[in-house]
Amino acid sequence: MKLSRTLALMLVAVVLMAFTQNSATEQKVDHHNKIVSIAQDTDQLSTLVTAVKSADLVETLNGEGPFTVFAPTNQAFNNLPDGTLDMLLKKENKGQLQSILTYHVVSGKIMASDLKDGQMVETVQGNKIKVSLSDGAMINGAKVVKADVEASNGVVHIIDAVVMPSDNEEKEDMESDY
Repeated sequence: MKLSRTLALMLVAVVLMAFTQNSATEQKVDHHNKIVSIAQDTDQLSTLVTAVKSADLVETLNGEGPFTVFAPTNQAFNNLPDGTLDMLLKKENKGQLQSILTYHVVSGKIMASDLKDGQMVETVQGNKIKVSLSDGAMINGAKVVKADVEASNGVVHIIDAVVMPSDNEEKEDMESDY
């Protein structure tokens, strides 16, 4: 009787240790699955990674979050007017680049299924982006080409255009406050 009780306790201990090791392994994997790591591992986001590094936003996007990032593809950056990307990547334009990039980031984790047609979502930059679902998921006219790429600190939605904050939005926001 004593032997079977000892064996049962040992079995429980082994099972608990296995679950504990599995949880620790999962947490370790999650730690390396942050938004910036996902972008670095996605070939079509290499220009975005360069811009994030140039704007000194790596540490921010590796933060606890959660964040939702609408990530423009390399082609999206290539579609900007000639010279725009090179100009934005210069040190003296870091503030403008940060503003543009943080306009692609929303605080919180928003999955594609959470988006609603006509919804206005406030970005980390401070202005809002408009969601349209009438012709597939779109953010300010940029089509979501791949949704719900989950990260340990949020989610990434890959889009086909760089969305720019407009001065009109800032003016509208200021006018609506009065």
